[in-house]
Amino acid sequence: MVHRVNLIKLLSSERSGSAIVLVMIAMVLMLAIGGGLLSLGLQSRLTSVRMTSGIQARCAVDAALAKAAFEMNEKLKTAPWDDTLLPWATNESLPNSEAIYSYTVTGDIDNGYFVDAVGMSGNSIRRITARLRLKGPFDSAIFADEGIIMNSSALVNWYNYEVGERSLQIGTNSTDAGAIQLANGVTVNGDVIVGFGGDPDVVIDATWATIIGDTYSMTEFYELPSVAVPEELLMLPSEGTITNDTPITTITDSAKYDSINLGNNKTITIDGPVSLYIIGDITLKNSAEIQVVDATTNPDAYLILYLGGEVEVKNSGTINNLSADASSFQLYGLDTCESISLKNASDLYGTIYAPNANVEMDNSANLYGAVVADSFVQHNSATFNYDASLRDVNITDWGVYFTIEDWSEE
Repeated sequence: MVHRVNLIKLLSSERSGSAIVLVMIAMVLMLAIGGGLLSLGLQSRLTSVRMTSGIQARCAVDAALAKAAFEMNEKLKTAPWDDTLLPWATNESLPNSEAIYSYTVTGDIDNGYFVDAVGMSGNSIRRITARLRLKGPFDSAIFADEGIIMNSSALVNWYNYEVGERSLQIGTNSTDAGAIQLANGVTVNGDVIVGFGGDPDVVIDATWATIIGDTYSMTEFYELPSVAVPEELLMLPSEGTITNDTPITTITDSAKYDSINLGNNKTITIDGPVSLYIIGDITLKNSAEIQVVDATTNPDAYLILYLGGEVEVKNSGTINNLSADASSFQLYGLDTCESISLKNASDLYGTIYAPNANVEMDNSANLYGAVVADSFVQHNSATFNYDASLRDVNITDWGVYFTIEDWSEE
């Protein structure tokens, strides 16, 4: 009996010892797993912190570039232009974050302007160097705020461009479906761009058209500034309406008129550096003509029109820029200008900027220059020829602004 009791005690003791060992093993395993999970959690947190810092640093350097461009455009509002003191900033705080940014603008009017920008958050640093390009209102061949329609066999081409130059562009701010409609046989020898955030496959309806270049969306909304009549023109007394009965045939000085209404082969010749403010409409019919003399006759001759009403060129009427230089005829539509119509195979060398107007080219009309409008319609077989030299702008030109291009990140 004594031996039996001792055996039972021995077995109980061995079971108790085994349980303790198992418990110890389980605790070691749990500690190892817990430590691994803690380490994994710590690594995940560190990775998250690094990613967050990297994102904030990138946002900061982008903010630096945007601020530099903004400050340069603010400087443009003060004449005359002075680049002896260019914008800079050091350790500016990025709102709603722990990031900071710095930037410096360097360069001059002859060699161009450049931005060196830095964004920092924690241990993350982002550096970008970019070029600031001076851009004018006619950087695109056609830009229409609401949309573009081109009917059968219409053509958009270009001239006065250099090898390797950026492609011709037509575009819109709109992101609506079918805002750009290119019909059967239409050819665009360049790129077609749509509004910021838009899908080119949705905005551009070009099933049977040919687009030689690329299609893509803009990186920002293009705000079309309103046109203001220069004070010296605005204050002039109006000389009334030019009609067939008006004895005037040649204009050599700037002036202000109520309207122009010509027909029956009437020709008004522009022979000098002339700016005209037309309060109302311009109508040319029955072979009527506004003619800018050629450069041989007068190398200083040009016509700048500030228009409050509408333009209708019909019945073989024409605005005849004999210099064949698009910069020698410029039409600026005020906010009240809502329609510009070029009809009946008329040719026009010039630029049109009318942000509230529908610009329409009728059958077989030809335009050499550039157009900015609210909407644009080009009818059958009409040809649009973009003068790429219009991209070459000066710091004193109207409507110019700085934009960021050619950036590289370290």
